[in-house]
Amino acid sequence: MSTQACAIWGEDFTKYDFGVGHPMAPVRLDLTARLCRALGVFDQVDVIDVGVAGDDVLGAVHDCDYIDAVKAISADPTIADGQWGIGTDDVPAFAGVHEASARIVSGSVEVARRVWTGQAEHGVNFTGGMHHAMPDRAAGFCVYNDIGAAIQWLLDNGAERVAYVDVDVHHGDGVEAMFYDDPRVLTVSVHESGRTLFPGTGWPGDTGGPGAEGTAVNVALPPGVVDGPWLRAITSVALPVVRAFEPQVLVTQHGCDTYREDPLAHMSISLDAQRQAAVNLHRLAHEVADGRWVAVGGGGYDIISAVPRAWTHLTAIAAHRPVPAATEIPQEWRDHCELVAGQPGPATMGDLSEKDLPIWVQPWAMGYNPHHGVDRAIMAAREAIFPLHGLDVWYD
Repeated sequence: MSTQACAIWGEDFTKYDFGVGHPMAPVRLDLTARLCRALGVFDQVDVIDVGVAGDDVLGAVHDCDYIDAVKAISADPTIADGQWGIGTDDVPAFAGVHEASARIVSGSVEVARRVWTGQAEHGVNFTGGMHHAMPDRAAGFCVYNDIGAAIQWLLDNGAERVAYVDVDVHHGDGVEAMFYDDPRVLTVSVHESGRTLFPGTGWPGDTGGPGAEGTAVNVALPPGVVDGPWLRAITSVALPVVRAFEPQVLVTQHGCDTYREDPLAHMSISLDAQRQAAVNLHRLAHEVADGRWVAVGGGGYDIISAVPRAWTHLTAIAAHRPVPAATEIPQEWRDHCELVAGQPGPATMGDLSEKDLPIWVQPWAMGYNPHHGVDRAIMAAREAIFPLHGLDVWYD
C-alpha cells in the first residue's frame, strides 16, 4: 500500500561519530528525531530503520579498493594515514566507520526504492546528504556518498532522468563528479562561492562533460547572502532548469549550514527561508516528477537552533502536514537541549516575526541588477546553462 511519506531513523545512525569537538556531532540527528516525535511529525510518516548497505550498493558509485580500505580502517582505526581521506581533521578515523557510513547509504537507497516503486510518494533521510564523498576517497566529513548511491539505484532500476538540487552552503562536488558525464542526471548546486568556502569548486562554467553539456548547474553566491536573494537564486536558476529537464524523480539535499548562526560558513539565512526552500522544492516535485521526491539532510553545525528545526520541517512538508513557523516547541524538548548541549532550544519553529513574513522574493522578470553580487551570480549561471536548455537568459 502506498503511503504519503517515509522517513529513515534508528538509534544506530548516531554511531556516525567523529569524536568530541567535531562539528558533525551525532546529537544533531538525535535532537531532530526527538523534535519530530515531540511535534507529532513521526506519527504522520512511516519511520523506517535499515541495516548496512552491501558492497554491491556501495560499489555502484565507489571504487572497490576504497571500500576495502574503509573496512580495514573500520576494524583498526590506527592504520588510517589520510591516504583515502580518512585520518584527517575533517574525517577522523573511528572504529565502525564503514558500518556507520554504509548504514546512511542504505537509508537513502531505501527511500529512493520506495519512492520509485510507489510504496511512498516522498521519502526523507535526514541522516544522509554526504555530498562530498568521492568514488575513491572521503572528504568534507563524508565517507560514502549516499546521494550518489540513491541516484545510481534509480538509474539502474529504470529511471531515465533524475534531477538533483543541492541547497547546502557547500558545493555538492561529490555528486556532481559522479554524474558529470551522464546526461541522465541533472545536478544543481546553489552554494557559497568556492573563493570563500570549502571545497573551492562549483563554478558557473562547470556545465557537464562531453555529451552531458548543461546537466551540471552551479550558482556560486557571495558570502553574507540574506533570505530574499537566496530564495531568488533558487527560484531563478534551479526551478526553471529542473522544469526544462523534465525529471522522473527529484532528489534534493537540504544542508542547513546556510543558517545565519552556522559556525562553518558565511551566509545569513533564517530558518523560515530554509523552510520555504523545502516548500518550493516539494511543489516542484509535484509539478515535474508526479510527486516523486527523495529528500536528504547534509551539513548543518548549529546543532540546536538550525538542524532539528530545519529537518523536522522537511519531514513534515513531505508528510503534507507542514508545521507553521509560529508553532511553539514543547518545553520538554527545549529542556533536553539544555541537558545535552548546555543551552535551551529555540521557543518556536521559526525565526522571523509575523511582520517579516512571508519572505518577499523578487521575481527574475522584475529585472537584473548588475551591481548586486547575488544577481551577478544568478546571471552567470543562467548565461552558462539556459541556452543549453532552450531557456531565455533574461526572462522566466
